[in-house]
Amino acid sequence: MEARLDKWLWSARIFKTRTIAADACKKGRVMIAGVQQKPSKMIKEGDVIQVRKPPVTYSFKVLKAIQNRVGAKLVPEVLENVTTPDQYELLEMNRISGFVDRARGTGRPTKKERRDLDEFIQPEYLDDFFDWDDEDDDD
Repeated sequence: MEARLDKWLWSARIFKTRTIAADACKKGRVMIAGVQQKPSKMIKEGDVIQVRKPPVTYSFKVLKAIQNRVGAKLVPEVLENVTTPDQYELLEMNRISGFVDRARGTGRPTKKERRDLDEFIQPEYLDDFFDWDDEDDDD
């Protein structure tokens, strides 16, 4: 049995909607054997699909080529996650290093938060190493 790539990605719950799945294919984020694929590509059981959701590239092995969306409990019957552990390490490193990011929905930083952020990124004691006033001197 075969199924369209975008339909399978949606059915297997990798993407929330079929439109998002098709857009990911068009933008080159979905590959089979390292080759970018169109949303209309027919896939079959045994294919390994790589989905790039920055910063990680997930890999899924097709166990069933389905065309109708299945419940979350049935997803293990449809696909097998064969993503390498180094990709998950990359995700964890990105999560750890993202400490400067603000929580979603909190808006722009206040003036005080901005100053604290600037202080954190470049502490005051580093200013002693640089003499910023010398740049403006016309010798």
